[in-house]
Amino acid sequence: MADDAFMPQSELLRTLFERGYVYQITDEAGLDEYAKSEMPIAYAGYDATASSLHVGHLVSIMMLRRLQQAGGKPIVLMGGGTTKIGDPTDKEKSRPILTEEEIQKNINGIKSVFEKFLTFGDGPTDAVMVNNDDWLGKINYLEFLRDYGKLFTINKMIMQDTVKRRLENEQPYTFLEFNYALLQAYDFVELNRRLKVRLQLGGSDQWGNITNGTELCRRVENVQAFGFTTPLLTTASGVKMGKTVGGAVWLNADLKSPYDYWQFWRNTEDADVGKFLKLFTDLPLDKIAELESLKGAQINDAKIALADAATSMLHGEEAAKEANAAAAKVFAEGATADGMPSFDVAMSEIESGYSVIDGFVASGLAKSKGEVRRHIKAGAAKLNGETITDELATIGTADLESDNTARLSIGKKRHARLTAN
Repeated sequence: MADDAFMPQSELLRTLFERGYVYQITDEAGLDEYAKSEMPIAYAGYDATASSLHVGHLVSIMMLRRLQQAGGKPIVLMGGGTTKIGDPTDKEKSRPILTEEEIQKNINGIKSVFEKFLTFGDGPTDAVMVNNDDWLGKINYLEFLRDYGKLFTINKMIMQDTVKRRLENEQPYTFLEFNYALLQAYDFVELNRRLKVRLQLGGSDQWGNITNGTELCRRVENVQAFGFTTPLLTTASGVKMGKTVGGAVWLNADLKSPYDYWQFWRNTEDADVGKFLKLFTDLPLDKIAELESLKGAQINDAKIALADAATSMLHGEEAAKEANAAAAKVFAEGATADGMPSFDVAMSEIESGYSVIDGFVASGLAKSKGEVRRHIKAGAAKLNGETITDELATIGTADLESDNTARLSIGKKRHARLTAN
């Protein structure tokens, strides 16, 4: 844990402390001196296990942004090599093995997000993206074992939380997964050699892997490297940050529309607004303090400011304005809006009576018919603003607006538009 009495002098650490990013640092004073006396160069790594990153990755992306804002150089490490193994950290079972084609496709899907948060180029502080497959893919296994395997002890590795828990629960922990920690540590050494990287940023679940890397840099390169982790983010109600009923909050627009992304932030719990404003926006701290002090219904103004700022950063100001306007139209007027998630239904199905339950599942507002029935029983399911009381209810032509649309809602904040064609 970070020392509460520590007073950072560098702009980088001062910002990270003030905005709530700090959980663990390998050497606070040493890192502060490094960040103060020269241009800090840091990296964060991302395995390509999906075609998009999600909100859970956003903390480390924002840390790279803070680094660049403070005059440092961010390195984005794509795990083209380590994805072939899959990070076992904090996982109860092995990840599925992806082909090289699947990994490359995922990397292509992920890349564009970083350009929204970081400035890339050839300048001293411009961000650089690298792929660890460039060196891991060329490793001679026997040489690697001889040079680096001898520096890792099984005694220490089995004490890491994930390994220990799997063994205690008699769950398989494969030799393939066991190698992941070695390869991630070696990434740090390779990045130090190639780009003079001396700091790794990550979540608290990565602490063991990060400290393996700092230790390997010391033993192999005689370099003092640093590790920095953020706390595991949970909402005020104890839910892991970014987890929703509808699944992960993806950063790619094709998986999570700007409107849905805006709504995710707009639906932040009251107690989390100040924390999320500090972590996920560039709003100055004095402005955040004003928003954080709002009480009662006025807290919604702070949530809207959070949603506007977070959505602008990822999708652009125009998309944020459209999402804001669409939400205002839905909530204030009870009408459909262009920014709302929508789905199509054949007019012939509407004319014959389209099942409301099928509509909620097709819209994505519910995962199953059973979930829709529970919402109906609870009085939370609505059609065009009217509460649905009958599970057998259907949507007919009389329920369509003049533009052949109808609005489905769960509660007051989740809506979707049906379009008949």
